[in-house]
Amino acid sequence: MNSFVKKIKKNRSLLIMLLPAVLYVTIFSYIPMTGIIIAFKKYNYQAGILGSKWAGFDNFRYMILSNKLWPLTRNTLLYNIVFISLGLVCEVGFAIILNEITRKKFKKISQTMMFLPHFISWVVVATIVLNIFGDHGVLNNLLGSMGMDSFNIYSKAKEWPIVMVLMRLWKNTGYGCVVYLAAIVGISPEIYEAAKIDGANIWQRIWNITLPCLKPTIITMVLLAIGGIFRGDFGMFYQLVGNNQILLETSDILDTFIYRSMMSTSNLGMTAAAGLYQSVLCFITINLVNYTIKKIDPDYALY
Repeated sequence: MNSFVKKIKKNRSLLIMLLPAVLYVTIFSYIPMTGIIIAFKKYNYQAGILGSKWAGFDNFRYMILSNKLWPLTRNTLLYNIVFISLGLVCEVGFAIILNEITRKKFKKISQTMMFLPHFISWVVVATIVLNIFGDHGVLNNLLGSMGMDSFNIYSKAKEWPIVMVLMRLWKNTGYGCVVYLAAIVGISPEIYEAAKIDGANIWQRIWNITLPCLKPTIITMVLLAIGGIFRGDFGMFYQLVGNNQILLETSDILDTFIYRSMMSTSNLGMTAAAGLYQSVLCFITINLVNYTIKKIDPDYALY
């Protein structure tokens, strides 16, 4: 006990700095977890959480009987797998490209142009897409003036996943490569100088120096992304797709389904059950992936 108190006194400055983060996570992450109980109750606003009647697994049964659980889970999982994999390639690739640019003015302009889409709201992005590809958008007006058939992407469900992936990459790649760019800058210039003296060209330096040095950062970022692999970007999917029934087959995910269900039925129990289902899947996935990485190389595991 005395040694524990001594450690606290010795590291009191660090503990005080850590306190705000601990309070934030406790108040906004751990305490709200008590609301999980709603998933197992027939929630009544007047009775409250504790006073509402128990419903058992009825809220989960609704998702299964609606035959939407597997399609929604599949869409959410596949979209996130593509987002993570292609996002990783684009973020690392653009970080390396930016690092190799020698002209400072052009480099700053390029960074600004890449970061700008991240600060544009999905509402604005959805409006831009609608004004370009909608029935009366720029594209159809141009095709009509040339005597060609109109093209309305909002009626083509099969092509929509490509649009979602492109929009995601366009908006998040610039901001996502910041971490990798910072990691590249942290690599000792002496290593590159030694490689140049040995006759290594730019591709050999990237393959044998940059990428191996980025490996720990890449694994950490991928693990963090996998932690939310069953959670979709609600803002993107809802703003771009909305309630378009034609596109829901290929573009509906768990998050948008939960929102629409709550707005139409006001059944908090069912929406809480869907949210708990997401959380459990994410928890299982991140633990399995982290366990696998720990078996291969413990140094790269999160915990």
